Amino acid sequence: MTAYIVRRLLYAFPILIGVNLLTFLLFFVINTPDDMARLHLGGKRVTQEAVDKWKADHGYNKPLAINLSAQGSGKLTETIFFEKSLRLFFFDFGRADDGRNIGADIRQRMWPSLAIAIPGLLVGLFVNVTVAMLIAFFRASYIDTWGVIVAVAMMSISSLFYIIGGQFLFSKMLRLVPISGYDGGLNAVKFLILPVIIGLIAGVGTGTRWYRTIFLEEIGKDYVRTARAKGLSELTVLFGHVLRNALVPILTGVVVVIPLLFLGSLITESFFSIPGLGSYTIDAINSQDFAIVRAMVFLGSFLYIIGLLLTDISYTWVDPRVRLN
Repeated sequence: MTAYIVRRLLYAFPILIGVNLLTFLLFFVINTPDDMARLHLGGKRVTQEAVDKWKADHGYNKPLAINLSAQGSGKLTETIFFEKSLRLFFFDFGRADDGRNIGADIRQRMWPSLAIAIPGLLVGLFVNVTVAMLIAFFRASYIDTWGVIVAVAMMSISSLFYIIGGQFLFSKMLRLVPISGYDGGLNAVKFLILPVIIGLIAGVGTGTRWYRTIFLEEIGKDYVRTARAKGLSELTVLFGHVLRNALVPILTGVVVVIPLLFLGSLITESFFSIPGLGSYTIDAINSQDFAIVRAMVFLGSFLYIIGLLLTDISYTWVDPRVRLN
């Protein structure tokens, strides 16, 4: 088991290095510092002096990867790659174009994102698994047929419809919850109820259909027929055998999502004016703050790799066969 985990950790480093290099190419080679300066300063009619001043103010006036004019280690350290990309490995995200500390912003904004994402994940997992088990229990019946029809219909509707419809119904007409905004402490609950409910409704169709497929695949296996032949009830077979053996694919969808919860939801946070990492990224894109966008791209890649590692490790707990590989 230890060797298996070590191998997975060793696989992660080349991937993260590749992501960092690709991010550097996208933000500094394809989209050069001169391009970033002209975008911020107002287009093509900006003078070269203004471009050079903007680059100097934001630390983009150094060579990209090798500084031939520097001495010793400065040939590598006094470069844009070292100061803007290599430091990301140490979670030194630097400063935004307006001077704010990106790391401090991330630490502050991740809590509203988690406040929405964690309840949505836990409640959504419980609802999706329960509904899928119910449909699987009544398989090949009207409940199964209509359950699939409703699930497909719900997953075919854009999440924007649920957001706008929920705001109109529960906030504007019924006035049960605020339409948008955020507050600290316990006062945040009234602002989080509607986004969590809408996220649950928007995802129940996809989740239910996916878990139903998993359960039906397990139900058709030999061990289930053996359990029924022993006289076990259908509920015992479903919850005692099928659900337990379906944990591997379920973990694939759940564990890999956990690190990404920090990044928040781009659409939900923007529509509900919640100061999380999702709205932070959208605001950075709108303001063309490439320092923040670059940091969020790297952080998202790092968290996704962590999610894959957690998934591999969780496999060793629920599937003994993985430990032998």
